[in-house]
Amino acid sequence: MADNNRIAIHPILPIPEREEVFFYWNGQKLKAKSGEMIASALIANGISIFGHHHKDGSAQGIFCANGQCSQCSVIANGVAVKSCMTAVSENMIVQSLEGLPILPAEDTPLNFEPLEYIKTDVLIIGGGPAGLSAAIELGKQNIQTLLIDDKNALGGKLVLQTHKFFGSQEDSSAGTRGIDISKNLSEELAKFGSVEIWLNSTAVFVFSDKKVGILKDGVYKIVEPKRILNTAGAREKFLRFPGNNLARIYGAGAFQTLVNRDLVRPTKRLFIIGGGNVGLIAGYHSLQAGIEVVGLAEAMPVCGGYKVHSDKLKRFGVPIYTSHSILCANGKESVESITIAEIDKNFQPIPKTEKTFACDTILIAVGLNPLNEFTCEAMDAGIPVKAAGDALEIAEASSAMFNGKIAGVKIAAELKGNKENPIPEEWYAKAEELKSPPGIIKSYQTPEKEEGVFPVLHCLQEIPCNPCTTVCPTNSIKTEDGSLMAVPVYQGSCIGCGKCLLICPGLAITLVDYRKDKENPTVSIVYEVTNYPVQIGEKKILNDIDANELGEYAITAVQDFPKQHTQIVKFQVPKAIAKKVAGFRIQDASVSAPIDKPIIFEKTSDEAMICLCERVSVGQVRALIKKGITDLNLIKAITRAGMGPCGSKTCEVLIKGLLREEGIPDKEVVPNTKRPLFIEISLAKFPDGSAK
Repeated sequence: MADNNRIAIHPILPIPEREEVFFYWNGQKLKAKSGEMIASALIANGISIFGHHHKDGSAQGIFCANGQCSQCSVIANGVAVKSCMTAVSENMIVQSLEGLPILPAEDTPLNFEPLEYIKTDVLIIGGGPAGLSAAIELGKQNIQTLLIDDKNALGGKLVLQTHKFFGSQEDSSAGTRGIDISKNLSEELAKFGSVEIWLNSTAVFVFSDKKVGILKDGVYKIVEPKRILNTAGAREKFLRFPGNNLARIYGAGAFQTLVNRDLVRPTKRLFIIGGGNVGLIAGYHSLQAGIEVVGLAEAMPVCGGYKVHSDKLKRFGVPIYTSHSILCANGKESVESITIAEIDKNFQPIPKTEKTFACDTILIAVGLNPLNEFTCEAMDAGIPVKAAGDALEIAEASSAMFNGKIAGVKIAAELKGNKENPIPEEWYAKAEELKSPPGIIKSYQTPEKEEGVFPVLHCLQEIPCNPCTTVCPTNSIKTEDGSLMAVPVYQGSCIGCGKCLLICPGLAITLVDYRKDKENPTVSIVYEVTNYPVQIGEKKILNDIDANELGEYAITAVQDFPKQHTQIVKFQVPKAIAKKVAGFRIQDASVSAPIDKPIIFEKTSDEAMICLCERVSVGQVRALIKKGITDLNLIKAITRAGMGPCGSKTCEVLIKGLLREEGIPDKEVVPNTKRPLFIEISLAKFPDGSAK
């Protein structure tokens, strides 16, 4: 078995040379990259089933890749671990987890080191875009700050984002790729000696005595902060559908972690559920990783993500099925196909609209929930606390950066005793603008002339984005009313430099040049999926903004821009279609063809799992609700839903949704009693009570 699921060529990401190590999987010797997680090493070797559940024997595999669940658990050197959070090492013996793990016998007396106490002015939990931005502001004010993150590098989800960012160029680096923003922020933060950084460090709990337990590199420590800023991000939502317990059903974050951080290709044929920005961007990242994207289904009549994202996917050849939802995932142990159906206004499937597609992986991208435990715990303990980024409110990373900046400035002012509000009013307005959802869709405002050269702006929806307005050397691109949210318009003169094409995050600008041939002008299209190589003379199917085909035309030129990891591909086309051309197809239509006869799952929707850890079905919980039980703790006591390793992080949201579906108002639902600790920790990690 070879590790042939590694990405060898990527249009954006470098492929670093890394030392190889060997480990054993169920007795078989396999290769891995030094320092990578066990899960990534297994998937690189074509292994996606990591064990079988102790209750029903169903296959287990990775879902979150963030340590939030336990579906990826394996036995490593005799101990049960989460394979997504445990690095592989030379000659490590890894075994599949078949049923419940057996605790290894340990008779050796434990010797505890004295417990270390650390005091700091500010504790920031989470080193993503909000945490980094806040820490920089605190560093500027020389405030003693401790920034912790559970990964081995700062950046949070920024390190997974290969696309150029939206938002404001001035305030959130719009037009710059997320991976580069992460580097820039980390380098700036390193300038400030007052900010200490702990990587591989997980906040365990905020205790009532105003202390925070932190597991740093496997060592338990106590931090006493004057202030806490929660920037821990969010966790992904899941869905109820028959077959949701099959292996190879991933959250979007897990998928992007494997593809963009670990350079592992976890699938050959992917189907995406969810048309928000996360799902749409994951589809684009898949194409860049050489993965066939069979399709994307969105329950609403229109995708909730930016139109430029959905337009881009459709132009590349990925069909998007709006007003559709998943009926079932099909397969014996892992996903083999998916069945979707059109749904009515009440989100009920419409008979005879079922379609089944062959795929080996389903990506679930149906939203996020703020990770707000630490905020609530700090409030209960009486520690002054703020939150920023997704831990406060789900929005784009551009918004998280700016709101993190605001939080950092506020905390610095409080600690310095500044009673005046340090935040200018325009900052609050900008913060609201950056987190704005997509607005109305407008019509084209393309010049009527057919001479010279000028850009065609295919960005027709109001979204917070302005980088194209900042690079035009003739200052000819502006937003309609000068605001960040307004659509861009071209008015003025163009010299054909192409800078607007290269900076546009949505790849939503083309250049039409009539100067050499007015009847057959040249259209320039920006291109970033260069793992699907293009060459002069090759014919491509051109399409308009809605992916309607305009004809097949030959490439006349290809310009390379290595620093931007981008190409500009040129076609000569009849003037009748020149302004309509928005892109070209790269994925063959046969990839997305449904199978002849739809697979209709024999199980009902009530047989879907609502608690994956304890294998509790929707029907079991629904039966209790119908008996009048609305106390989540009682539901947990009867069914064990929420008693598994993840501590109800996934199923609680699903159960609350089921209660609403049964007509139970939120005010009548008794909330779950939260598990005291954020993650599971071996008792051996805690010093005894006598240690000081």
